[in-house]
Amino acid sequence: MKIVILDTETTGNKEEDRIIQLSYLVLNENLEIEEIHDELVKPPLPISFEAMAVHHITNEMVEDKPLIKHTESYKRLKELNSPENLLVIHNAKFDLDMLKKEGFNSFFKLIDTFRVLKHLIPEGKFSLQYNRYALGLYKKEKDICEKYNIQINAHDALGDVIVLGLLFEYLVTNFEKNVEELVELTTKPVLHDKFYQGKYKFEKIKDVLIKDPDYIEYMLSLTDLDPDVKYSIEHHLENLDEPMEFRFGVGKYKGMTIEDVAEIDMQYLSWAYHNMKMGKWMREKIGEILSRN
Repeated sequence: MKIVILDTETTGNKEEDRIIQLSYLVLNENLEIEEIHDELVKPPLPISFEAMAVHHITNEMVEDKPLIKHTESYKRLKELNSPENLLVIHNAKFDLDMLKKEGFNSFFKLIDTFRVLKHLIPEGKFSLQYNRYALGLYKKEKDICEKYNIQINAHDALGDVIVLGLLFEYLVTNFEKNVEELVELTTKPVLHDKFYQGKYKFEKIKDVLIKDPDYIEYMLSLTDLDPDVKYSIEHHLENLDEPMEFRFGVGKYKGMTIEDVAEIDMQYLSWAYHNMKMGKWMREKIGEILSRN
């Protein structure tokens, strides 16, 4: 088995953007570097200034470079592209989507270290450069660079694959995970206990389910909702051991639960059920109350 540690740099991060640098290491099963590949390539569109500000690669630096399909790096990657081999990427979807635009469809077994970190260090931060320092990976870079005559630059694809290789080794060693376990973690949904962005950032999902089910219903209606967030919401919803609190957001009983309103004004509750704009869950709950009275 060969292990490919890969990163790309691109003209930007939009749908139309393309690869301008392809870099990867090829390791053996003892995690020893056997091959180093690093090439700039000519893209079919200009590099955006926003991208230049990150990786510092300019249009002048790639204008005389070959198209990616004509490079030795691309051809060798195609040779290695087999389910018998392993591909390690940080935030894999981005790079794999970019490679698809160049006619490369991966058949590798995949480890996405971004997703693995979410599983193993759920309260941590997941960027590669953050973990370069937080996990002390930078302390080992010098020896590798001197041995293979490599220069490390932050956000440079070759520099990133050196850091990524060290991160992969760290995960295998410190968490005692074998390759198959890391592959499994890559595909397994990440279960969150908290929201990490949005209106209820850092609040427990279970607590938000109880106090603001309308917000949860809205979240689940989003077509672009992060799959891990969706999985986590559905998990906590299925295992909820307290009733959700549906409250009126407008009107004469604003802020009151539908149960409290039912005790004092069933007529209003019936009117709200038939006339007021509200979420499906809340309307169903009111319908249950009305059917019992």
